[in-house]
Amino acid sequence: MLRLHVVSVHIPGATGFGPSVHLSVCFRGTSRRTRVVPEERSPTWNEELVWSLDECPLSPTDTLSLRLQHWDHPLPRGDLGGTTVSLDQLVANPSLPMACRDVLLLDHWDKPTGCTITFRCYYTPCGKAGNATVTPQGWVALLGALETLQSSGRAPVERKEDFQVRVRIIQARQLQGNDIRPVVKVLIGKRHFRTRSQTGNNPYFNEVFCQNFHETPEQLVAQPIRIQVLRSQNLCTKAVIGTFELDIGTVYSAPGRTLSWQWLSLQHPQHHDSHSRGYLQVSLAVRRAGERVQEQEVPSGDEDVKSNLLRPPPCATTLQIRVYCAQDLPQVEPARPCLGVRRGSGKVAVRVSFAGRTLCTRVMLPSANPEWNEVFFFPLRLPPICEEIQLDLLRGSCRSKVLGTATIHLSQIYQDPEELQGGTPGFLPCFGPAFLPLYGPRPDCARQQLPPRCQWGLCGVFYSATMVPEGPDLLGFELGIGHDSSATPLSPPVFDGNLYHHLPWHGDKPVVAVTSSWEDNCRRWDTLNLLRTLCRRLERNTAELRRCRGDTAKDVGVKLLWELEQDCKQALAQLEAQPTPLTALDEQLRNSRRLLLRHLWNVAKEAPVKAEKYDWDTLVSGAERWLRRVAALAVEPQAGVPNLVLWLLQGQRRVGCAHVPVTDVTFSPIGPDACGRLCGKMQTIFLGSGTVRAQVRVRLWLCRVCDSGALPQLLEGSLQFHTETYENQTRLLGKWGPWKLLGRPPFSDGMGREGLPPGKIQPPKGWRWEGPWNVELQPREMLDTGSVVCEMLQELNGNQIQRSCSNGTTSDTDPGAVSEDEPWQSECFWPRPFRPKPPGSVLGGALCRRRRWHRGLVLAQPTAVAPLFLLQGVPDTEDTPKEDNPAVALLEPWGSQPSLEQPLPFILCTFPCPSRFQLRCYLFRALDLTPGISKTSIATAAHVSIMDRSQRSRVVRGVLDPLWEQTLLLHPVLLFGNPQGVREDPPAVVVEVFDQAGEGAGVFLGRCVCTPEVWLDLGHREPPWLQPHPLRGPWGPAGDLVAAFELLLEPEDGTLAVLTPPPLRKDVLGIPLGIRPRLQRVALEVLAWGLRGLRGAVREPRLELQWEDQTLSTPVIKDFASNPNFPTTTFLLTLALPEEEQLVPPIRLRVWDRGNRKLEVLVGQGCVRGLGQYRCRTPGLEQPPHQEQPPGPGDTGTGSYTVVSMPDEPLSLLAIFSLWKGLCSHLLTRAWARIAQILLSCLGKKGNGDKDMEEEEEEVDWWSKFYTALEDKGEIPWGTNRDRLKIYGCELEAVPEFQGLQDFCQTFPLHKPGGPPMPGQDPEPVGEFKGLFCIYPLPEEPRVPPSPQHFQQLPPSKPQDCLVRVYIVRAFDLSPCDVTGLSDPYVRVSLGKRTLGQRDQYVPNTLEPVFGRMFEMTATIPLEKDLKVTLLDRDRLPPDQEIGSTSIDLENRLLSNHRAHCGLPTLHHTAGPAAWRDQLCPSRTLELVAVTRGLPTPEFSPDGLAVTFNHRTFLLRHFESGPPTFRHPGPPRERLALHVLNLCPFVPEHLETRSLYNSAQPGLEQGKLQMWVDIFPSNLGPPGPPVNIDPRKAERYELRCVVWNVRDTDLGDTNLLGQRMSDIYVTGWLDGLPEQRQHTDIHYRSQDGHGAFNWRFLFPFEFLAAEKLCVIGRREHVWSLDKTVLKVPPKLILQVWDNDKFKADDLLGVLELDLTKLPYPALTPRLCRGMPWEHRSVPWPWCRTPALAPSSINLFRMRRARGWWPCTMQEDGAQRLSGKLELSLELLTAEEAEERPVGKGREEPNNYPTLPVPRRSKSSFLWLQSPLRLLRYGIRWRYCGWAGLALVAVLLLFLMHIFFPSSMTVKMVDQLRVLHPAGAEHPKMEHPPGRGAMPA
Repeated sequence: MLRLHVVSVHIPGATGFGPSVHLSVCFRGTSRRTRVVPEERSPTWNEELVWSLDECPLSPTDTLSLRLQHWDHPLPRGDLGGTTVSLDQLVANPSLPMACRDVLLLDHWDKPTGCTITFRCYYTPCGKAGNATVTPQGWVALLGALETLQSSGRAPVERKEDFQVRVRIIQARQLQGNDIRPVVKVLIGKRHFRTRSQTGNNPYFNEVFCQNFHETPEQLVAQPIRIQVLRSQNLCTKAVIGTFELDIGTVYSAPGRTLSWQWLSLQHPQHHDSHSRGYLQVSLAVRRAGERVQEQEVPSGDEDVKSNLLRPPPCATTLQIRVYCAQDLPQVEPARPCLGVRRGSGKVAVRVSFAGRTLCTRVMLPSANPEWNEVFFFPLRLPPICEEIQLDLLRGSCRSKVLGTATIHLSQIYQDPEELQGGTPGFLPCFGPAFLPLYGPRPDCARQQLPPRCQWGLCGVFYSATMVPEGPDLLGFELGIGHDSSATPLSPPVFDGNLYHHLPWHGDKPVVAVTSSWEDNCRRWDTLNLLRTLCRRLERNTAELRRCRGDTAKDVGVKLLWELEQDCKQALAQLEAQPTPLTALDEQLRNSRRLLLRHLWNVAKEAPVKAEKYDWDTLVSGAERWLRRVAALAVEPQAGVPNLVLWLLQGQRRVGCAHVPVTDVTFSPIGPDACGRLCGKMQTIFLGSGTVRAQVRVRLWLCRVCDSGALPQLLEGSLQFHTETYENQTRLLGKWGPWKLLGRPPFSDGMGREGLPPGKIQPPKGWRWEGPWNVELQPREMLDTGSVVCEMLQELNGNQIQRSCSNGTTSDTDPGAVSEDEPWQSECFWPRPFRPKPPGSVLGGALCRRRRWHRGLVLAQPTAVAPLFLLQGVPDTEDTPKEDNPAVALLEPWGSQPSLEQPLPFILCTFPCPSRFQLRCYLFRALDLTPGISKTSIATAAHVSIMDRSQRSRVVRGVLDPLWEQTLLLHPVLLFGNPQGVREDPPAVVVEVFDQAGEGAGVFLGRCVCTPEVWLDLGHREPPWLQPHPLRGPWGPAGDLVAAFELLLEPEDGTLAVLTPPPLRKDVLGIPLGIRPRLQRVALEVLAWGLRGLRGAVREPRLELQWEDQTLSTPVIKDFASNPNFPTTTFLLTLALPEEEQLVPPIRLRVWDRGNRKLEVLVGQGCVRGLGQYRCRTPGLEQPPHQEQPPGPGDTGTGSYTVVSMPDEPLSLLAIFSLWKGLCSHLLTRAWARIAQILLSCLGKKGNGDKDMEEEEEEVDWWSKFYTALEDKGEIPWGTNRDRLKIYGCELEAVPEFQGLQDFCQTFPLHKPGGPPMPGQDPEPVGEFKGLFCIYPLPEEPRVPPSPQHFQQLPPSKPQDCLVRVYIVRAFDLSPCDVTGLSDPYVRVSLGKRTLGQRDQYVPNTLEPVFGRMFEMTATIPLEKDLKVTLLDRDRLPPDQEIGSTSIDLENRLLSNHRAHCGLPTLHHTAGPAAWRDQLCPSRTLELVAVTRGLPTPEFSPDGLAVTFNHRTFLLRHFESGPPTFRHPGPPRERLALHVLNLCPFVPEHLETRSLYNSAQPGLEQGKLQMWVDIFPSNLGPPGPPVNIDPRKAERYELRCVVWNVRDTDLGDTNLLGQRMSDIYVTGWLDGLPEQRQHTDIHYRSQDGHGAFNWRFLFPFEFLAAEKLCVIGRREHVWSLDKTVLKVPPKLILQVWDNDKFKADDLLGVLELDLTKLPYPALTPRLCRGMPWEHRSVPWPWCRTPALAPSSINLFRMRRARGWWPCTMQEDGAQRLSGKLELSLELLTAEEAEERPVGKGREEPNNYPTLPVPRRSKSSFLWLQSPLRLLRYGIRWRYCGWAGLALVAVLLLFLMHIFFPSSMTVKMVDQLRVLHPAGAEHPKMEHPPGRGAMPA
């Protein structure tokens, strides 16, 4: 695991008003981002980013890329610089953090930007259960348990956590529709919520909804959040106004997991691409257990909607996953995994999981190759939040058993262009079609096979196997890939004489060869390995270039560019030679790689041409950027071949395994650069679990069989092929013979199964015998280590030391020698499988024996293929059947009766002679060991093992930090192969620490794996450095081992003896001076103040402190119940410690209690680590007093001084104001004299107004300071005559400048004695120790007198009686407890045994209660030191549900040097609401501070206008520009003393915000509480009066709105004559008070859109001036017991309507006026043109410029306003002007309204002003009431004349037609004849028969 702790950055040009910034960190193509913080000069994060390394350990080529960016700004405009940091230091020393301070950031052109960053890196090289992890030395290690997976058969489930999602609906704007009552419906996960219905197009809601989740983070981020705005009147049809959808992952990935005060653009539910249907302001937050919730900043003023608009997810798409088929499914296995047992397949299915969603295929019938061909769809948001796609192979009818698991990482199949940078294109996620290996408890895999296959050969040469389990069972190793595997011959383990066992392979190393058929991925693997080689070489050269300077840097830079050019050229040639890509991912990766490599090739090719002018210093940052881009593309998710699996075999069982990535061991004929990094290299692999473990050194190759011809030449030894069989004999009646007793065959294999005799064994096809059958002589066990150590000691010390070696036997023969005795080997009688006879038995007493016959094999004809792969078949021959597999043939269970078959040959790699090395292990000490049982001390010994050698250190008793100071010599260490290879890949040194309390090996405490320094040439040897190595115990980290190791090659000439031997001390070899750390005399001063909170019946406790080898014990506390402090508080220890901080042991704390039986019992224990924070200066070696700058309260070294830092020349407000006046006077002489005059006048008016307002607000109450601090954010200019209240957004203990209020003494937790807690659990606390430490060096000369102690002038340690006042102001963001989504909170305060707070003092139906309560109680500190404040929800029936609680340590506040018991105010008042409430006046407090801090007493002048404090003089005029303007000022002496006190780092008058937590959901914040605490010791006198914080009552106001006229309204009706008209009336009400709706009379028949009313509306309401909100209390339901208090903005809503009698009235216009931000009215209707939110312009003398005055007015200040305001209507998604209203608004208090009563409308009393009857046109009436007036005024007579004449003409024509029809017809015929003369064509006319028809 890699952890990056981001501390802070420095931005020199930051102003504090720019956009926010965040840090993006990229490691191996995976990016992590910090939270977004405001852009300041030095923003601080203190945030940790974590990368899981899985199976890829940290290597020296890895780097971290850091880039500082502006939030929500695209690159490169938002780039502030970046850098790339190499992690080679972490690889070299994994236990040491890599700290980087002020690292310079560079831009894209490698130019410094001026920004710097400070961070720390930590590396934990540990693995997971059942998986392989490569350690920093390049090994593959397995740590964890495998048995759990085998027994359960299920994949590990990720831990679920507690989350809370909060959605706050604030307000809406510009909603579509007219006369609507909107309601918001919210869906969180699967639960629906709904707000109250409001009125208007701009409603205000301010409602909070919460939903709790108990899921994994991947499941949580996929849950939806759907927000809908509906019409409450019409919930069935066309009710939806707009919707907005997002997932919780959008909020989860936001900075601080919060989206505060964001505007949502509502869209049509069916047409998402349409225009916006309104805007909704919300706040979204996700709370996670264990994470602190950041305080949300309320935006100041009216923010622009579009500038704070929440954009939808960056890219919403769908992830499509196709599951085709599977092949070679694993077989069903019994409960216990026995090898060789096979059964049929069961029903199988595939489960796909991504982003919290899980889909499963259908269940297929039993088949080895099932086919599904199913498609799954998952929603995906880019960039992705979830990283892994998991596929599980399930078996069983219930699909309960997981056979295998595969994972696809999205970061490997998707590339973001921003992460690649440099113009390299990215691509969307794509993968396959390709098969995925599925890994489970067994090394089986199911695969989906599409590409063609080829034969692959796997070769493994086993050099050594050490630390193997003991026992009679034979051991071996099995190497496999997929279902194909092969095993080494089984061997009995051999004891090394100390503690461990090994396999006696000696010079004949077993070789394993496996052939299998897989798809041909050579093209992919070659390209991948070429890119990885490029990365490693580029990283190595970059690290070398970083260390070089001058001409050397030029040479290294030229080398870097030349190698980069060659590597790019080679990789490009491989990419160009690739055939057509098989999948889309292949094509995308190929294109991206080609573009990147061509770019790098061009850069590297052109750079050397400019070598003389090239800036080699900037090449480092460029190379790091290139490395980051190449590493992002050096991935291959479509490997297609499973990992190699190495199993440890113990008899017939597999007991441990390790995985090796297949791409790391692949061989390529292209060249060594295309091979895997571990191909053919020695690697150390740890495998096993629990007590079963093994360490194997092995070389691995994987290549195509056709390319394996050169493999034998790569081996260091010679290959030998043999066939073996064992001859068995049984003794019967004293004679040996093949009697077949107990079914023993005459000939068998190595496991005792019946086999063929030598005469019937035939060589394999294509092979022939080499020589006759021979009997093998059994090798003798290797020598014990103890004998060699004895011989070494005698040689070094001239036989002066006689040391008894109790372990092992002594022999002078070569370990590799072979015994010449009888070649028979005895075996046990009863077990049928072969088991050797114990070594202590006599051969003559054995009943069974056997011997081994073997015969060599050679190829009949030479081939181009490696011979070892021909034993299992080649592509041209028939494949070996599965029954011939060595893993099956050698490991078949005894119960079966197989037919006699030809034995399988085995392969050996023979080495002529080994190299002799000597290991020197320098053990210094162990730190922070954790015993497994309840013990205060242990007997510790360390066992060191390398290869087949091991030794034990001396036993150190009585401490948990044992100091050995011993050198262990392990000689000889026999290593086969080239010594140069040993230097490149040295063997691992394993150190295990045990508690040797009893006999045997002892109790295992921890283990570490170390890498020795190898020296082949002793002439260049350098002494090693002691380094801490982390120990891993049974339950995790178990401490550190401080040691050094070196491996020396022993030349044949014996020059190793020339080296200086280690010094001999007390019969053990010590550590040489060049390696042993330098010691320094230090003093440890201990302030032991007392013990707190001890559990149980503790009577007389004492503290025992142990550091190094010295122990300090405090006096016993006689009466712990009455005084838990120690009678003596200061102690001193002197001892010698190493100068290096990392080698210093921690301080151990133990608390003992003397019970009734006078026996001491261990009550609790603790450990103090990180002692560097307690180092301080040496007393007596400081500066002279006149130059001394005393340390502050945060200096833990003294505890008796404080920093007094003051400005040299404090500027007063008068000086600043005079500068501004001078500037304006200078402007008066310029051309802009007019502008300067206006500015100066505005400044003067504003200053006078603010001054009056300050004086008015100052004497109101405490809430004036509170609301002023909220508006000013606590930042008030220096020198203002105003009380300042500091509001902290966190607990007072969390404020950095107050050091947790533990500057006097810190609190150290004490835990229950015993072993370490279980994983994931915290140790059980049993109490606390309050104290402090101070460490400083002492002079080396013993004659120097001891220095004075630091802890002086301490307060009395006796308990103090104190008066405690707890002020509870308010709470917010509470979690709801009732079904209504609200709570009824009340406060309960507990201190000791006293509890205050009643159930009836609750605030009903709210999540933001304002308490304003003060609780006063007395307490004896420290007996009653923990103050607990609890918020409970009142229910109808008790018990009440707890909302949350918080605890405060009052003792820390009382003892802190920051004076936290009572905050310092800004001004000194003698009376009034802000009267001085402390016990001591400011001057007396200043004198007390000087006395307790060891400073001179302050000297005041007689008039109190000057004071000398800490050798500095302060004048009152430095702080006050003139006489005090506030009321009740104190005397000058006290005011000056208070100003000086405020310059000290003391706690000011404050309000802290504390987080509330509930035990039902630990770690999940339930809300925040704002409060403060005052503590007054009784010995200092009575305190001042308490502060009155009673909540403000809402003031009653009355709004009088007179509607005078209406102009230009829409005409909604049409009369009988087609004329447009409207019957206009106006309604109005205050928002939130619809029951006060009032309306005017009706102006009938308005045909020009004008209306006159002269009508008065009266709206009484309650208003909170500080919050600018109206208070409305109403019962939600009839059955509600309490009123729900709502707070809404004071908004007047006026609507213009058209009255209709037979249908619903028509809305003509709407006007909404916020009384606190009232738009300026127009003087005339003609000027009323724009919308209310548009800016206006006022005429200046020479131009038109926006007005200097604000665009709105506050009616609560102006009190009156009159003019014209525009009405609007929603139409086609936009607002248009639909009329104008002339209004007069007047706001009166309740008292003023009683003095000046008026009536509604035009009722009496009709005053202020008098409203006359409006003058309307005579046509304005209701026609039903005056039908006669309708004839006069409803008809327009000027049009009636013409209508009458037309009617008379029509009547005359009708009468003529009736009385004179013939004349009318003749005239018409004549006209026709005229139109159509004779002979002309005319249309035929048909006349009906009858009268009037003319003849033809």
